[in-house]
Amino acid sequence: MELKVLDINGKETKKSVKLDAKIFGIEPNDHSIYLDVKQFLANARQGTHKSKERAEVNRTTKKHHKQKGTGGARAGSLKSPIQRGGGTVFGPRPRNYGFKLNKKVKQLARKSALSIKAKSDNLKVVENFTFEVPKTTSFINVMAALGLDKKKSLFIVGDYDKNLYLSSRNLQGVKVVNSSEISTYDIMNASEVVLSEGAVEKITAILS
Repeated sequence: MELKVLDINGKETKKSVKLDAKIFGIEPNDHSIYLDVKQFLANARQGTHKSKERAEVNRTTKKHHKQKGTGGARAGSLKSPIQRGGGTVFGPRPRNYGFKLNKKVKQLARKSALSIKAKSDNLKVVENFTFEVPKTTSFINVMAALGLDKKKSLFIVGDYDKNLYLSSRNLQGVKVVNSSEISTYDIMNASEVVLSEGAVEKITAILS
């Protein structure tokens, strides 16, 4: 598969990039995408939820009414789960939601996600660019030139570029990552994926 390289004004240059069919042209594996996205979201969970159980509730253990003659059940503690303000039975406890996923499954998931974007024409390649100073307006102009207005977009660059990152940070629905940080979730969550020339080379090297 071959794509024309665009400049930051959205116009075609004389250059083109050949995408490796083993990465951008495979038959997508939906289950591997599901597993990788599930792991990504699971790792993002804090897991700090906690409710107080019977032993942790700070209430008196004094017998609050007499044993017999009330017509009700015997009760010896206000910490009991059946009492208002008592402890919670089988409540949530802090836990880690993360789970292990094989490296090959994760690679297959990313290849599948990139292949889906390539097949649906939601993948663009732009020449390497940067800004002299961080400026949100400059990034907005690039997006407008590429026809990405009001579209959730993922920009993948070859190496970390501080000015590009800072320029895009305040824009909703836009994310800039370097090629070593790509995730299946980010690719599938974006409507459009934009690769720099350097990113194409590095992604090909990482996923080969």
